[in-house]
Formats: sequence, structure tokens, C-alpha cells
Amino acid sequence: MSKVLDVNGIKIGGGNFTLIAGPCTVESEEQILTIAQSVRESGASILRGGAFKGRTSPYDFQGMGREGIELLLKTKEATDMPVVTEIVSKEHLPLFDDVDIIQVGARNMQNFELLRALGRTDKVILLKRGMSNTLRELLMSAEYITSEGNDKVILCERGIRTFESYTRFTLDLSSVAALKELTDLPVVVDPSHAAGRASLVEPMALAAAAAGADGIMIEVHNDPKNALCDGAQALTPDQFDEVARKIMKIREAIV
Repeated sequence: MSKVLDVNGIKIGGGNFTLIAGPCTVESEEQILTIAQSVRESGASILRGGAFKGRTSPYDFQGMGREGIELLLKTKEATDMPVVTEIVSKEHLPLFDDVDIIQVGARNMQNFELLRALGRTDKVILLKRGMSNTLRELLMSAEYITSEGNDKVILCERGIRTFESYTRFTLDLSSVAALKELTDLPVVVDPSHAAGRASLVEPMALAAAAAGADGIMIEVHNDPKNALCDGAQALTPDQFDEVARKIMKIREAIV
């Protein structure tokens, strides 16, 4: 049984199951508020949304930065949903004072100075597995955080790079079972980044729930075709509502 982390009254791990949902990036106040209200009604208890985005190309949308965090916090106040957003530099840490969960993206999984800095905070950290990293390397990255005194770490499987090219990454669901043998940290799965295709998110999310994940994080956008980041993998609010219902049925069957 994994340890239980409390995020503003939302329990993660220890038999509790958590749905995290929201857009890849915050684009406007109306966008993030509309999506937050929708996913909350469908059963999500934590809002995700990127303010800072580490992108492969320097010419792609990099997020709204400080303004994006301000909009997330404004939405948190309006919906009473804790928020999770990604940090890309330890220099930005003061901007995250009121963020509930700080996400470390796959590209920063081995940014050891950032991990040490996060270990000196009292924040819940969602640590994503790097696209080419082993489970041992993921756990060692978690150790960089916990060794500094912060044991509030959630591990996230988001797919690894293989020779397969149809999907964006290959979702390694065996990692859920393996990590539960190796650690007591909660494990969540991000099927959106792994699949890279909205049509594949539902079956992968259902499989993750059946595998025993402590939570699932899904990208949702009210207008995926015009999303500024990763629209191809985003579900619409109606699609998320349907997936959330199916996920909860699986949870009821296996618990």
C-alpha cells in the first residue's frame, strides 16, 4: 500500500484514487476556468495546466509564465480545485508559493539541482519519468528530492521512447506494478503524453486504472483543434466525462 499524500484535503495514494485533468497549457482566463469547471463536474479533483512549457523547438509556444500561474491560482479560488503545474527552472520557484503540486517534466527528471531545490520545499512534487530513463533512475531522481527532507513525491509514468513511431511514446504500464513493489510512493499515469493521439487516451487510461495506478492525469481542452500545445492528444470535456465514468467503473471492479 502506498503512502497517503494530502493535497488540500484531496488524498493521493493509500487506496485513494485521483483524477487529474486540464489543458496542456493555460491560454486564457476563460479557457482555463471553462475547462476546470467541466472536469470538476466529471469527477476530476485536481486541475492541471501548464504555465511554463519546455518544448523541443524554441519557436513553439512556451506558456504564459507568471501570468499563467496567476490564472491557475485564480481558477483554483473559483473552483476550489488544487492545481498542478510544471516548473522548468529553480529560478522560478518563488512563483510557485501558492501552487499545490509542482510537476517536474520528463526533460527535467535528471535536473539534479532543481530536484535538490524542490527537496528543500514543503510542496508535493509530481515527478515524471524521463522518456529514456529506467525505473531505477526515476527512483534515484526521487531520492534527490527526499534526501533533502521532502518526502511528498508522486511518481508519474508518461511513456518511454522505443522504436515504435505510431504512438508518441510507448506507455509502460508494467512500471505501475513494478514501482509498487519497489517503493511506497504513489504512482499516477499520464496516458495523454504517451499516446499523443486523443483516440488512444481512453483505452490507455482504462488499462492504467486496471493496473492499479493511484491516479490518472488526462489532458482536456475545450477546442483541441486550436490548442496552442498538444491539441492532438487532448480530449474534449464531453470525451473526458465519458472516460471518467468508465475509469470509475473499473476502479469499483478491482477494489
